[in-house]
Amino acid sequence: MNTLLTLIGNEMKKAFASCGYDEKFAQATVSNRPDLCQFQCNGAMAAAKEYHKAPIMIANDVVAKVDKAMFSKVEAVAPGFINMDLAPAFLTGYLEEMLLRGVYGYEKPEKQRVTVIDYGGANVAKPLHIGHLRPAVIGESIKRIYKFAGDKVIGDVHLGDWGLQIGQIIEELRDRKPELCYFDESYKGEYPKEAPFDISELEDIYPTASKKSKTDPEFAKRAHEATVKLQENYPPFRAIWQHIINVSVKDLKKNYDNLNVNFDLWLGESDAEPFIADMIDKMVKDGFAYESQGALVVDIAEEGDSKEYPPCIVRKSDGAAIYQTTDLATIIQRERDFKPDKYVYVADKRQDLHFLQVFRTAKKCGLVNEDKDLLFVGFGTVNGKDGKPFKTRDGGVMRLEYLITEINDEVYKKVMSGREMSEENARKIAKTVGLAALKYADLSNQAAKDYIFDIDRFTSFEGNTGPYILYTMVRIKSILAKYKENGGKDTKELKLKREDGSTREYKPSEISLMLNAARFNETVEKAYQETAPHKICQYIYDMSNAFNSFYHENRIMGEEDLVKQGEWIKLIETILHILEECIDMLGFEAPEQM
Repeated sequence: MNTLLTLIGNEMKKAFASCGYDEKFAQATVSNRPDLCQFQCNGAMAAAKEYHKAPIMIANDVVAKVDKAMFSKVEAVAPGFINMDLAPAFLTGYLEEMLLRGVYGYEKPEKQRVTVIDYGGANVAKPLHIGHLRPAVIGESIKRIYKFAGDKVIGDVHLGDWGLQIGQIIEELRDRKPELCYFDESYKGEYPKEAPFDISELEDIYPTASKKSKTDPEFAKRAHEATVKLQENYPPFRAIWQHIINVSVKDLKKNYDNLNVNFDLWLGESDAEPFIADMIDKMVKDGFAYESQGALVVDIAEEGDSKEYPPCIVRKSDGAAIYQTTDLATIIQRERDFKPDKYVYVADKRQDLHFLQVFRTAKKCGLVNEDKDLLFVGFGTVNGKDGKPFKTRDGGVMRLEYLITEINDEVYKKVMSGREMSEENARKIAKTVGLAALKYADLSNQAAKDYIFDIDRFTSFEGNTGPYILYTMVRIKSILAKYKENGGKDTKELKLKREDGSTREYKPSEISLMLNAARFNETVEKAYQETAPHKICQYIYDMSNAFNSFYHENRIMGEEDLVKQGEWIKLIETILHILEECIDMLGFEAPEQM
């Protein structure tokens, strides 16, 4: 279904063409002066230079040819602006068509695109902390927006489950529990199915081992040797590694569930390992990889670069693979399994060079076609009120589960303030609203921007916050429930546009609300094309403001004209459903009451 801007633009093109002017000047935009008009066309200003004619004369010519049925106002304003307001009958008709089309006028492409989204960035044996918030929240929303837009989307957590940290864990476990069968070279039986540690112990083992490696050369040597043996498929160490994966993934899934974040794949760097040797051999054979200071590298410099870029290291001087290596090998795996049309990587914006190296190397070495769409979405940091990366009161990195609890507790206090409600119900609402507060606070910012973590502001029921959006939705739900309780018609029977063609007076707040609803397909398409969840956030904030202005200006349940009341009910039900679609794309939901 065409957007409003497309339809207005098409009408303007006809008018320009019928006057003998080029259609390229007929672009319509949303007015930057909504107090004067809803839409505007400034093409007459540019056309004046080409046709050597005063812009106001061109604007007058065009206005005379415009089909007035579409507009309640079309006027030329000096020095050459064309200001337009849509006719309410056209606007209500457009909204009715949106409802008939399904998914509110958004048309999915005929050919489905396959997209792999790599997000999450979790590591085994480590708890999720505040640094994992943004990749999880942003990646999940991008995945949902792409799915809504019609893509087949594969979301992969791409676990950090390989490398030296595993060797460190193995050797620390040996020091703590040398009696385990994994360290008995004479042991010939099956290895236990139960892990020799729980998640709490595992999360203590890793930081201890990491610190010990920095101060104890002998331990560091043992950890390196254990890593090599693991990568050579030494059975006891592979068994320990599998325990680490199983225990970690179970805990990670629980924590990601608390964020309403779900992955299609739980693959890791280890799954790319089988592809590395052949990949590097081919790079060397094809003349792309060469030795530099003992390492194997691929040049990524391209003609037109404004600065020098270092080559991509695909194998270190000691023969080890690094992140670039596993990311490249993972592309080979994904090409084999999914043949994606597009890749999206969500990671800290400081990894920009890393992904530039990976993308250029992948294309140069033929891992993907030259025209493959490879996108890096880099995000900024979450900072405290001091402007520095957010820390706990004692200066440590805050675990994500503690952060979620802190947000939920703050919302719980606000839910209980001045209300009579059971604790169970209040806690349930607080969990739903708390998640909205956390996710909306993150997603309402452009991904690349840093932002200040401010619990008081995030959990406020006023202003540009998640709770404000949900409060608006709950208010609509309450009105719809009262309408039904009072014997109102089934909303399926209600219409926005009067079938007899009659008209009535529309207040500005109602027109504004309808215009916001009509922007749904345009907004989703922009969020999809630009990979920009913050555009969905801005849209629903504008929508919520428009609804609340309408609500305060009109006595919906007290309206005596039942036809008008029915139109209002149908409109706000439409608003509710659009908001529900939008918050689902953001990864949260609305409660029934607040």
